[in-house]
Amino acid sequence: MGIQDIIEGKKQWRAHMARVKALPRDYQIVYREMQRYFFKVGPVGLADGSLLSGILDFFEEGVVAGKGVLELIGNDVAAFCDDLVKDSRTYADIYQESISGEPGTAEK
Repeated sequence: MGIQDIIEGKKQWRAHMARVKALPRDYQIVYREMQRYFFKVGPVGLADGSLLSGILDFFEEGVVAGKGVLELIGNDVAAFCDDLVKDSRTYADIYQESISGEPGTAEK
């Protein structure tokens, strides 16, 4: 990864966060909680950016439709997040495999 890639990545992240700031306050709060949750749980594919930008697109559509954020995702934000990454490998899975000593044996 070169300097230009890092600069471009920062530009994309700033544009992404500008879109988040344009959302209504309740959407912003839920988005940030989801973001924090994903950074903690760590789906391995999070780095490609498609998960967070997909959520942002979904939220923007909800705003246009005039729906509240909890109408879209339900009252349990963590359950919604878990459902989004249920088929994805997480860093927690990798950790479980490393301590069990058997690759691919992590339970979900």
